[in-house]
Amino acid sequence: MSDSKPGLRKPVFTKVGELRPGASGLTVEVKVVNSKLVMQKGRPDGPQRQMRIAECLVGDETGMIVFTARNDQVELMKEGATVILRNAKIDMFKGSMRLAVDKWGRVEVTEPASFTVKEENNLSLIEFELVNVVE
Repeated sequence: MSDSKPGLRKPVFTKVGELRPGASGLTVEVKVVNSKLVMQKGRPDGPQRQMRIAECLVGDETGMIVFTARNDQVELMKEGATVILRNAKIDMFKGSMRLAVDKWGRVEVTEPASFTVKEENNLSLIEFELVNVVE
């Protein structure tokens, strides 16, 4: 018998180059190439209820993609940091893929990774077309 908790699986890491539209439940280890705050809104119910969104270019040795960081995630996405995105999913925005972590996922800062980000393969620059398949 192993003493690991039942129900907890070892995460299967996905490479950025393998990401496809509609993918979810992803665990990805990436480096933050850059991060820029695109929206900051105050809420009427108090100063601590700020809504912030940052677009961060993240990647690994297979490619790069835009990660949309929300609220508390924005602080973690510092340039040069290595993060693990748990239960991440692909959102489509204007025909291109964006990586996102909602309330069911987690963004964790980890030890600096040894890989170099492959900047020639930016998956967010690939435009996808919505095609309705008739069965």
